[in-house]
Amino acid sequence: MKIVIIGGVAGGATAAARLRRLNEEAQIVVLERGGFVSYANCGLPYYLGGVISDRRKLTLQTPESFRRRFNVDVRVHSEAVEILRTQKQVRVRDVKTGREYLEKYDKLVYSPGARAIVPPFVEGKERIFTLRTVEDTYRLDDFLNKGARSVIVAGGGFIGLETAENLARRGLSVTLVELADQVMAPLDYDMACILRDHLAEKGIRLLLSHKLTSLREQGEKVFAQFESGERAEADMALLALGVQPETGLAAAAKLDLGAKGGVIVDEHMRTSDPDIYAVGDAVIVRNSVTGSTTLVPLAGPANKQGRIAADNICGIPSVYRGAQGSSVLKLFDLTAASTGLNERTAAAAGLDAASVILFSPDHATYYPGAKNMTLKVLYEKTDGRILGAQAVGFAGVEKRIDVLATAIRARMTARNLTELDLCYAPPFSSAKDPVNMAGYVIENVRTGIVKQHTWKEIPALVQSADALLLDVQTPEEFAEAHIQGAVNIPVDELRSRLGELDKSKTVYVNCYSGLRSYIACCILAAHGFRCSNLAGGIRFYVTVCGGGYDAASRYLCGQKI
Repeated sequence: MKIVIIGGVAGGATAAARLRRLNEEAQIVVLERGGFVSYANCGLPYYLGGVISDRRKLTLQTPESFRRRFNVDVRVHSEAVEILRTQKQVRVRDVKTGREYLEKYDKLVYSPGARAIVPPFVEGKERIFTLRTVEDTYRLDDFLNKGARSVIVAGGGFIGLETAENLARRGLSVTLVELADQVMAPLDYDMACILRDHLAEKGIRLLLSHKLTSLREQGEKVFAQFESGERAEADMALLALGVQPETGLAAAAKLDLGAKGGVIVDEHMRTSDPDIYAVGDAVIVRNSVTGSTTLVPLAGPANKQGRIAADNICGIPSVYRGAQGSSVLKLFDLTAASTGLNERTAAAAGLDAASVILFSPDHATYYPGAKNMTLKVLYEKTDGRILGAQAVGFAGVEKRIDVLATAIRARMTARNLTELDLCYAPPFSSAKDPVNMAGYVIENVRTGIVKQHTWKEIPALVQSADALLLDVQTPEEFAEAHIQGAVNIPVDELRSRLGELDKSKTVYVNCYSGLRSYIACCILAAHGFRCSNLAGGIRFYVTVCGGGYDAASRYLCGQKI
């Protein structure tokens, strides 16, 4: 059997290695248009920042090492230019010489990846860059070595944020431009506000809700023009506006394509041609939470798909059960991670979802070095099934999201979270891990032990004659930040001062993080008051609204938290 693989990197290289492990006799040919067959795509920004200093570390396998280890014929600088399905051949062009030849196959694995989006209004190639391949990285690094001092980064996703950090680390003045009103689209707006503030603290000039209409080189500068009429200039620019599947070959070969030009595959990674499999950034897969179809251009799914395609080629009926988009980002000293659905995607799927927000320490507070993380967990109201999770903090963020990713895949409920037996020692966690705590909070809300309201509701509550806003922080904390019109009664004084509250009104309670206000709600409910707890506390409200990005900020008194 002869298998030809178009494209290396994650999906193609994984398929090649798995095929060889399963079949020692098969002839395996990998065609790679670039000069590197298997490289650390996700590590490219860190090379630019000097975190990875050795160029050789970016290359995971070379054609020679693949040959020695797996007896795979890897041909770099070899571009597949046509798939001849009837003849079961691939037309290949040698990129360096232009020579073309035909390569026969019994089975074909199509792993073309995706290309960086470059809008038509971009003019210039000397000072405007993308970051997708090792070649892109070397070209950008060589330019930086000539003394660039400022950069415009267009796009606030993974590549944009990671590259912004690493170029700032390298000493450049960075302007980050994003069309949306937030960075990091997998996060909800309120969680992304934590990243917004952190970027500002680190000296990144952040232009949110800015639509780029022109980007051009002129002399030794790059000029950006926005729809608002504003302008920005720098020594160079990096485009990180997302990717689109590179499926021109598949389209020309009349393979079935779906949304955004992605290749349609079945659960075995087979295309509409039973002898052609497709994997990686170019394929449409099922969202494992909603069942809808989507593109997931991430390394983890690509590696799994490459293995599954190889299994099926070799007679093992492996199945790909979909992706839920688990991801993690390092942003200076912060970590942000997410999995499953956010509020937007849950609403789009028609799910009746709600969320809770926790401010939990990464380990026992009596052990030195504990730092809080913000954890947001989405669940289905009807049965408490966990739908998604987001976390931003320092140590232990990805650990909690990995646990919650597993819970989502297993279709666990909030009650299941309370029962998880997770590792505990003071340097690593608390006896009730933040994941357990998320389950407890959700169950309290679902069973009616406590009601909650969010930062979005504050403007209406401030204006409502039927609402009484109660802040149970200490007087010193209250002076630091509070909501307009709130009454301050510290939680430890509440029982003795209940007579100061109007029982005919609903009491909307807040504290710093949401914990003391929960205790206050329990006290109030026991004494016949109707009450609700502010999710995330005043700390979260300050983060979301204190930057002036929302009309709710006008109801905030003091912003020193």
